[in-house]
Amino acid sequence: MNAGVVHTPTQRKSRFDLIKRTLYKERQLWLISIPMIIWVAIFCYLPMYGIIIAFMNYFPGKPILGSEWVGFLHFKTFFHSPDFWHVLRNTLAISGLGIVFGFTAPIVLALLLNELRGRIFKRFVQTVSYLPHFISWVVVASILFATLGNEGFVNDMLMRLGFIDKPIAFLGEGKYFWGVLTTTNIWKDVGWSTIIYLSAIAGVDSELFDAGKVDGLGRFGMVWHIILPSIRPTIVLLFILGIGGILNAGFEQQLLIGNSQTREYHEVIDTYAYKYGIQLGNYSYGAAIGLLKGVISLVLVLTANRISKKALDTSIL
Repeated sequence: MNAGVVHTPTQRKSRFDLIKRTLYKERQLWLISIPMIIWVAIFCYLPMYGIIIAFMNYFPGKPILGSEWVGFLHFKTFFHSPDFWHVLRNTLAISGLGIVFGFTAPIVLALLLNELRGRIFKRFVQTVSYLPHFISWVVVASILFATLGNEGFVNDMLMRLGFIDKPIAFLGEGKYFWGVLTTTNIWKDVGWSTIIYLSAIAGVDSELFDAGKVDGLGRFGMVWHIILPSIRPTIVLLFILGIGGILNAGFEQQLLIGNSQTREYHEVIDTYAYKYGIQLGNYSYGAAIGLLKGVISLVLVLTANRISKKALDTSIL
């Protein structure tokens, strides 16, 4: 019978001494990190005690611990809500499109930029591609209304060219919303995400390219057999994080671009929690939805990480 491993006082002391030596060796790094550790503890971990309002009927101005305990009532209310299934569908659909197209677009752009030989043109394209990341969603929404609105540039050009007889309601019909939002998200973030992959490509050993030339590999062969396998750990790690954020389908863009005609397609978990939790003053209900989303995201990250570790021998932890 295996009684398990018993750590003797000597082993515990040696481990404690090892930790002390490591901390002393890295003392300068820890001293520099102290302000950030304090900031994270105060603003990220300390407020987490407020999660308990998800299990209470909390009202502003009343002590949290003095509120009525209702257990999982708010979670059950969300599951039995008539909006639950279409909110979940929209969240998964928008996030799924973002993973399929938004995740692969930066990889493709990074590979294309890596093939450019003109340094000035390469920097120009890279700069232009990541500038939209810094544009506010308020400005982006204004651009979309100016281009895709009923009197926008796109409809005006299509009517002038004779392709359509009346304007197409790109922003007024739900069937267009997922495509418009996915395209806009890619345009806004593709350049910024490309920076990570360009950095990974820059770290590929140049001797591998020399060996590829000797073996007769062309540019496509270099990409397929050298670059992609070399940056696979980066791709896998970012994909795991993307799986963890599958329930983060956006917030500002839905509120700014969506309207009553597209609600059936634009309402996601975050906007639902905001409207029916914050705006209506039902803070416990909104907290319950947010907590549920966070727990599911954590489970997805751990599951994807475990699968990746077993299948590809690459993981976050």
